[in-house]
Amino acid sequence: MNNTQDLKMKFRIGKSLFFQILIILVAFAVTIPLLAIIFYILKEGITKINWNFLTNLPKPVGEEGGGIANALVGTLIIVSTAAVMAIPFGIMGGIYLSENKIGKFAYWCRMSVDVLQGIPSIVIGIVVYFWLVKSIGTFSALSGSVALALMMLPIMVRSTEETLKMIPSSLKEAGLALGLPYHKVMMRIIVPCGISGILSGIMLGIARVIGETAPLLFTAFGNPYMSTSLTKPMQSLPLLIFNYATSPYDEWHDIAWGAATILLITVLLLNILTKITTRRWKVQL
Repeated sequence: MNNTQDLKMKFRIGKSLFFQILIILVAFAVTIPLLAIIFYILKEGITKINWNFLTNLPKPVGEEGGGIANALVGTLIIVSTAAVMAIPFGIMGGIYLSENKIGKFAYWCRMSVDVLQGIPSIVIGIVVYFWLVKSIGTFSALSGSVALALMMLPIMVRSTEETLKMIPSSLKEAGLALGLPYHKVMMRIIVPCGISGILSGIMLGIARVIGETAPLLFTAFGNPYMSTSLTKPMQSLPLLIFNYATSPYDEWHDIAWGAATILLITVLLLNILTKITTRRWKVQL
């Protein structure tokens, strides 16, 4: 009897060890494509980056040099404007859905957010093209920001909702019991307690759209010159990479690799900054 029990115990221990090793191997295998992409882009593009590359404007075909200053400035303006549009609505929408778990309106809002998150980016670009570009009569950075804001919105709403759902309801009840208005309880107690998840959603949304090309092809369109006006076409890193990588010129290919490296490093820094910020602001419940 004891021998049978020992065999069963050894079998269970061996089975558990096997699945532990299998999970570790699968987790490591998941990182291999990411590491391969990062290594290849850095190998091709890191040597193309220098101070002139970051501060100069693109030059005509046949001339040496040229940079991506207009694309860097354009990306910063377009993404920042999109974030300003999306963040307030994303947080407020997440608060509403976390406070209203049942109800027809909450159900349709939640389903709309899920559907919006699944819409292809090129479709959003086409819709914004007919909404704004056709109405205004010109491509513009503002229309590009609207397209990116629509893509960021569902990520921020869902992250805010799921984060606030994990906060104990006793915190809200305590604030209301002290006589605080509902909006102060939410903005001064509940939201600060969930700031870690909310910030993660914001940074994830920015990282999600910063490399989008399809919506900007229909909206911002691109600009070979330096432009800071929201009502005019504007260059961005994804558009520059798309146009230069598909060109027949080797000089433009080098610029595309350098721009792709800058974009990759930016996304990595956003993720690192998110981890640092959320750890510093995390509230222990």
